[in-house]
Amino acid sequence: MNRLFGTDGVRGVANSQLTPDLAFRLGQAGAFVLSKEHPHPRIIIGKDTRISGDMLEAALISGICSVGADVLRVGVLPTPGIALLTRTLDVSAGVVISASHNPVQDNGIKFFDSTGYKLPDAVEDEIERIVVSTEKPWQTPIGGEIGRVIDVTDAESRYKDFLKSTVGRLDGIKVVLDCANGAASFVGPKVLQEIGVEVISICNTPDGVNINAACGSTHPERLQKAVLEHGADLGLAMDGDADRLIVVDEQGTILDGDFIILICALAQKSKEKLAQNAVVVTVMSNLGLHLALKGAGIQIYETQVGDRYVMEELIRTGAQLGGEQSGHIIFLDNNTTGDGLLTALQLLSVIKERQLPLSALASQMQRLPQVLLNARVQHKERLMKDARVLAKVYEVKEILNGQGRVLVRPSGTESLIRVMVEGLDQQKLKELAQEVIDTIMQCDE
Repeated sequence: MNRLFGTDGVRGVANSQLTPDLAFRLGQAGAFVLSKEHPHPRIIIGKDTRISGDMLEAALISGICSVGADVLRVGVLPTPGIALLTRTLDVSAGVVISASHNPVQDNGIKFFDSTGYKLPDAVEDEIERIVVSTEKPWQTPIGGEIGRVIDVTDAESRYKDFLKSTVGRLDGIKVVLDCANGAASFVGPKVLQEIGVEVISICNTPDGVNINAACGSTHPERLQKAVLEHGADLGLAMDGDADRLIVVDEQGTILDGDFIILICALAQKSKEKLAQNAVVVTVMSNLGLHLALKGAGIQIYETQVGDRYVMEELIRTGAQLGGEQSGHIIFLDNNTTGDGLLTALQLLSVIKERQLPLSALASQMQRLPQVLLNARVQHKERLMKDARVLAKVYEVKEILNGQGRVLVRPSGTESLIRVMVEGLDQQKLKELAQEVIDTIMQCDE
């Protein structure tokens, strides 16, 4: 069978692939593996606003309590808020029920260890072995040894206080905040308002099924219009669990994570606060970001796609700032995972300090043309080894002739193969990317 854990936990269509039974077994196995050193373990659980969250939460809680661990139930809170609480409260582990930017029918379960970091592959493998086997390596508790549920009533205020502690007052800035009808819908507007930001909130009325629906970081078109209509200084777009950020400048231009990384890196360097004078990015980052960072004398470490790999490289190198083009930005001196609201505050702080519009700060980087296309497929792993696909990719590399690059990779969270082609001629890049997509689709039949 395929591996349960992808690059960001276990994901699938809720109640079809990610069933209550699977959630129950993940709760049992996760609690057992992550609580071995704790005589009476406690595990914190949070979720986004998906309708399936209640169902999966109930199953997870049952599994965790059935092996003798207590559950600290948070309710709806951004993923980075759960990471924060996991490392600041006396708990054995944290669990988030979310499928991030995916559509409502999907959901996911991801774990943090007691220090607030995502689990290494070896620990996920241990959990998975128990889930897929019939073994129960724990003694079944009874009576007073069964776990209980404790509601955490101050979770939102704890996360808000943390966020506010990372910046000063930001009066005089007007933003439009797109909450993606997700986990940022409640805490996001509050934290910005409490530090003086004028906030116009959109897509902040979750109903269980409208999460990420034509809104948020993957659909910023509505935000673009709102920024121009309200004459805002910028727009902030979260995703469903608010661990990533995409922004729109005052002119309505969409700026991805590459621009955010550059602006924050240059600001930190100017104050001699850029740890190791280095930034960690992924292979998807635009060549323009590389050129701008190198031009500023900043060292670049590159990883495969996935914020967990960015995190591993940050720890390895001692750098503190890294992220992905998709908007997962990690400020490791503040939090142990990507944090959309934290990133927004850091960016707003730079705007406040420099007294420059976002478009001027973004002009420090010239983005090279880049085309990103997705192919929805049945057999993504097999296709990555298909000789016909490999031949087409080689052909495109030859055509680019050193003046661009092509990257083909399977999504870690969806049944997709992602194709990125970068170079000098936008129209030619579209044609080449489509040729690769067509080949992939033909080979998937």
